[in-house]
Amino acid sequence: MPPSPSIWSPLKQPAFRGLWFCGGAFFIGNGMQAMAAAWLMVELTGSSFLAALVQTAIFLPMFVLALPAGVLADTTDRRRLISGALIAQLIACVLLALLVLGGWGGPASVLFLVFVCGCCIAVLTPAWNSSVVDPVPREEWPQAITVISIAYNAARAVGPTLAGLLFVRLGAGWVFAVTVLTTVVMWQSTRRWPPRAHPPSRLPAERLWGGTLSGLRFAWHSRIILAQLVRVMAYGAAGSALWALLPSIAQRMGSGAEGFGLLMGCMGTGAVCAGLVVGRVRARFGLDAIVAVACGVFALVLLLAATVRVPWMIYIAMGCGGGAWMTAMSIFNSATQASAPPWVRSRAVAMHMVAALGAYALGSAFWGAVSDLVGLSAALVSAAVLMAAGLLLARPFPLRVGEAHEVTQGTPWDELFIEAEPSPEAGPVAVEMGYRIRPGSDAAFLDAVSQMKAPRRRDGATFWRVYKDLGEPSRYVERFIVESWADYLHQRARTTVADHALEAEVRAFLAEGENVVMSHYIAER
Repeated sequence: MPPSPSIWSPLKQPAFRGLWFCGGAFFIGNGMQAMAAAWLMVELTGSSFLAALVQTAIFLPMFVLALPAGVLADTTDRRRLISGALIAQLIACVLLALLVLGGWGGPASVLFLVFVCGCCIAVLTPAWNSSVVDPVPREEWPQAITVISIAYNAARAVGPTLAGLLFVRLGAGWVFAVTVLTTVVMWQSTRRWPPRAHPPSRLPAERLWGGTLSGLRFAWHSRIILAQLVRVMAYGAAGSALWALLPSIAQRMGSGAEGFGLLMGCMGTGAVCAGLVVGRVRARFGLDAIVAVACGVFALVLLLAATVRVPWMIYIAMGCGGGAWMTAMSIFNSATQASAPPWVRSRAVAMHMVAALGAYALGSAFWGAVSDLVGLSAALVSAAVLMAAGLLLARPFPLRVGEAHEVTQGTPWDELFIEAEPSPEAGPVAVEMGYRIRPGSDAAFLDAVSQMKAPRRRDGATFWRVYKDLGEPSRYVERFIVESWADYLHQRARTTVADHALEAEVRAFLAEGENVVMSHYIAER
């Protein structure tokens, strides 16, 4: 069936609808916690740097923990991983609420417990993001990801607004108490609709460090994923200035906690409005064109925030900024998930988080420090210039979505003919592919076989070269090395249909009656 044009079609699936609703409640709670903690810092210290550091405490754990969490999500029980992280976050939320309600919560304790919550979110997010679309047909994944983005950005509008109202009337402690309830809702949804189990495999499970290296190697040698990560990192680093400095903007406006919540609400509302139309826009225009417009709009919003003092103009600008932020981030997120094969999808989600939120966290601290040193307006203008400069990345790092044959697993060309299979840890393993080609086709053959370097390195090889046989000029040997026998078996299992097409082009140069000769060697000394 062709994909539905409606972004709401995934909500017809009861399990996805339940996960989406409970996830939205969880996002609202996190948004309330972030707003209350940031404004509490302003009240306690009056420092833009410490207020911005709240964003760092929330999102910096993504930079440190997301990729290992992605490995665990790809290789272990995702239900247990999500539940464990939520229970730890629940404990931290209870402690934070009790400390602030009791009047014992100072800047250090608030930052520490917010950091703990950020760590828990970093651990559960790759598993949740990669599993929440399981109930939805693959052709509806872009719509599902867009709907999740709408829920997330709606929460960024509703959460801070509710937090601002509750903060003024009851104080920060009761805002933190609400986050306890939303965390319980998220935990219950995981029990009600657990993630789908990984398909059984006869291959040895990847270990944490090896799986982390595999994910990084995949991203480095996949031009599609690498371009998306570079672009989202640049966008997040520049755009973090607006999010991090919103408390200072609200303070300069003289609007207090309610005004800060309203600024956040305007950005979230703009993001939701953009989410309703981003699917249609994506169908009509290229990814680079959409991201370029989003960068331009966000840069103008930064300039307006730096120079304008009229509240209603700032509120409108925040709405536009939220729409631009949602549009670009939705493009980056959906393109990353759709361009990663199943074996590394959680790690691709994690690397997207590392690039986006790591840059966001470090950028938040940086722009907060810049604001304290040179002033709020100068910091926002500098961020606008950096955002506009990010457009220069479009040429060396163009954006596109991977085709279906680039993420669909294929079957290896050749069977393994070995006398005795080594232990999984044995290695390194050297693999040689011998080709006897037609005379006179050397240059074309080398061009074709060179295309195999990226997929070999992407799927596990640490070394790759092509050699010419000096004793037989028409014979070439493709040689690559993998760290262990287990890694080699994983590499073979990761071959895609697109890789098969490349290999078919290479084999087309074989002389008549010749076959590829494969040899395997294992290090002994």
